[in-house]
Amino acid sequence: MKLIALIALAAAGLYGQPRSAALAIPRTADGKPDFNGIYEWPKAPNGPRGKGSATIFDPGKFAPFKQGGEPFLEPRTGDPRHDEPREFCMPAGFPSGMLSANAVQFVQAKDYLVMVHEFQRMSRIIPLDGRKHREGLEPMFYGDPVGHWEGDTLVIETTNFKRWSLDDFYYTDPKQYRMHSDALRTVERMKWKDPKTLSYELTIDDSKIFTAPWTQGFEMALHKDWDSVGLFEYICEENNRCPGGKCGGK
Repeated sequence: MKLIALIALAAAGLYGQPRSAALAIPRTADGKPDFNGIYEWPKAPNGPRGKGSATIFDPGKFAPFKQGGEPFLEPRTGDPRHDEPREFCMPAGFPSGMLSANAVQFVQAKDYLVMVHEFQRMSRIIPLDGRKHREGLEPMFYGDPVGHWEGDTLVIETTNFKRWSLDDFYYTDPKQYRMHSDALRTVERMKWKDPKTLSYELTIDDSKIFTAPWTQGFEMALHKDWDSVGLFEYICEENNRCPGGKCGGK
């Protein structure tokens, strides 16, 4: 009986872990980790902070830049539609939108995980049933995600991006902002660190800019106390005439 129990623990990826820790995390009826809930946006416990509340990537994590590759830093032009397209209701894109300083809700079912970010009401529907990436799609702001389980870790691979901003670095350096290319591939790895905290690891693989993939680890705090209120509606004013607080026209 003891051997059978050890085999079962090994198959579940729990052998070698404290039994109390293995049983403490929330699980669905089929035994998968249960990520349902509302969380703070990903934060780097020891990483740099931008001038705003949003998380920005730590340059110390970057791989070397590719010689002759696409530009990573893009200067502002003075055209607000170029310099901050979100002020004209353009999407933040991924991963930038995921790092924005708002709540994130996960709605998990057997074959899908839905991520809804309060910022811009950004929604991502992630299949968990083992399907492949779709083909023949136009490049997208949020890419084409597919997920699979590796033990108690959910792995989400996203491809098919259009060139867009990587994060909110342009609020730290007003002269330029960071861009990823259309070759971007991201890998998210999510697992419970403890019953109140998700470990969220994000890998950036952009072969037109970097010589190798690079990874940064974040944490997402679960807030059960936010369930009763839920996410607030985010409305973008399409005809905004005050980009950056500088109003023009009547």
